[in-house]
Amino acid sequence: MHAWLCENPTGVDALNWKEISTPQPKAGEVLIEIKAASLNFPDLLIVQNKYQTKPALPFVPGSEYAGIVQAVGDGVTHLTVGQHVACLSGTGGFGTHTLAPAALCMPLPAGFPFVDAAAFIMIYATSYHALVDRAQLKAGETVLVLGAAGGVGSSAIQIAKACGARVIAAASTDEKCALCKSIGADASINYNSEDLREAVKTLTDGKGPDVIYDPVGGDYTEPAFRSIAWRGRYLVIGFAAGKIPALPINLPLLKGASIVGVFWGSFAKHEPKASAAMLLELAKMYGAGKIKPVIDRTMPMAELKAAFAHMGSRGVMGKLVMVN
Repeated sequence: MHAWLCENPTGVDALNWKEISTPQPKAGEVLIEIKAASLNFPDLLIVQNKYQTKPALPFVPGSEYAGIVQAVGDGVTHLTVGQHVACLSGTGGFGTHTLAPAALCMPLPAGFPFVDAAAFIMIYATSYHALVDRAQLKAGETVLVLGAAGGVGSSAIQIAKACGARVIAAASTDEKCALCKSIGADASINYNSEDLREAVKTLTDGKGPDVIYDPVGGDYTEPAFRSIAWRGRYLVIGFAAGKIPALPINLPLLKGASIVGVFWGSFAKHEPKASAAMLLELAKMYGAGKIKPVIDRTMPMAELKAAFAHMGSRGVMGKLVMVN
C-alpha cells in the first residue's frame, strides 16, 4: 500500500508519499481499501502539530474517508468483507488502505457514492449535532451561517432548511453567496463588501437571528453576536479564520443569549448510541434528497499537497475530495 506519511509535523511540505506494509486488522478493527478521502481543516492543523489531538509519529493524516472492507478483525460482526463504508477516525485516510475501528464505520446504503460518503460524516454530523441537538432549532426560526460556502457551512444551510428554518448565508464573495442560495439559503451577505451587522439587521427587520452558526471565528464573531436575537444561541463550531476571538461577557447578559460549544467528536465518544442514531437519520435524509455534500472538486490522492494549497487559497466551495 501507499500513504502520505507525516514523520515530522511541521506542515504539509513535510508529508511524503511512501510505500509501506499493508497492515492486518486486530480485534475490533477492519482493513479498508480507500476509494475517496475528503480534506478538512483539522487535517491541516494535525500535520502542523496544532490540533487538539497529537498522534504518535509517524502517522497518516486524513480524518474522513470511504471505501471497501477488505478484512475484519476478531469480534467484528456488523461489517463484512466487500461492504462499502464511510469512516471518520481522525487519521489514516490519505492512502490506499487503512485500519479503522469497526465501531466508527458507517455502513453505506446501496447507491451512496464514495465521493459523497467521504465528504459526509464530519460536516453533517457537526451541523445536525449543532442545530438540532445543541441549538434545539425550531421551524420558523432564523439561522445566520458564517463561512456558509465551506463544507460545514453548506451542510448547515441544508440541515437548517430541512428543519424549516429561514437561513441567511454569509460568505466572502458574490460567487460563494450565489452557491449558498442555490442550495437553499433564503438570503445572503457578502461580508467582504457589506457591513455584516447592518446587513443582518436589515434582513431580520431589526430582530436578529435566533441561531448563529460560526465555524469561522476571528473578526466576525463579535459583530455577529451583537446582532443576535433575544434568547439567541451562538454556536461555536471552529476557527477557520485562525484567530480564536474573545467576547465581552456582558453581551450574552444583555441579549439573554447562550454561547454553545459544539464538538461532535467528543459527543460521539460520550454518547455513542445517540451519535449512531443521528448518523442513521442523516443517511435517511441523504436518501430522501434533503442533503447532499457540495463537492468543489476531486483530485488524485497523489496530488494531496496541491489540494492543501487550494484549500489554503480560501477558494474552496464545499469539500475537496481525494480519490484513488
